[in-house]
Amino acid sequence: MKPVRLALSNDYEVVLQGLAAMLAGHSDRVEIVELTAETTMSEDVDVILFDTFGRMPDQDEKLEQIVSSNDAQVVLFSWHTYPEEAARARGAAGYLHKGITADELVDAIVAIHEGRPPEAPEPVEETMPRWPGQEHGLTARESEVLAFLAQGMTNDEIARRSYLSVNTVKTYLRTGYRKIGVQRRSQAVAWALQHGFRPMES
Repeated sequence: MKPVRLALSNDYEVVLQGLAAMLAGHSDRVEIVELTAETTMSEDVDVILFDTFGRMPDQDEKLEQIVSSNDAQVVLFSWHTYPEEAARARGAAGYLHKGITADELVDAIVAIHEGRPPEAPEPVEETMPRWPGQEHGLTARESEVLAFLAQGMTNDEIARRSYLSVNTVKTYLRTGYRKIGVQRRSQAVAWALQHGFRPMES
């Protein structure tokens, strides 16, 4: 069988490159034909894997635009902070947890493309091989909260829109600050923008 033609979608180049590296060893089953921040694919693809890093579930118009602008199936790749119900309501054909392995991710993409329900393996937290700030010791969630901070959001906005408590947001920021060696919010924003947390223009 021909490999599934796959587009990778996210606002951050470093996230797209990490996803591509994760899937590089599976070219016999999934062919990565596009990495983009745009809502309309420039290539003919079967599946669009939409990584939710740096995006909020409550007002994600971009997901709706991607679904409506393309014939391909759109599959969300996310943590539980972006609920499956929100993804389905915006037209996603599938929802996959970021804790699954590369093999499990490929199996699920192929299954969804073929119209079969993917298996639901028990996710292992934070197994994705690359995300912004990983080389500095940031966990995936610390990294994502830092990305929201770099977009100018307050702690309350991050908490409300990402379905986290304010205390949880503060904890992620506090531990993240310590790991990147900053003490103030302005320093954290400057660090983030210098280390791949600036979204690409779409």
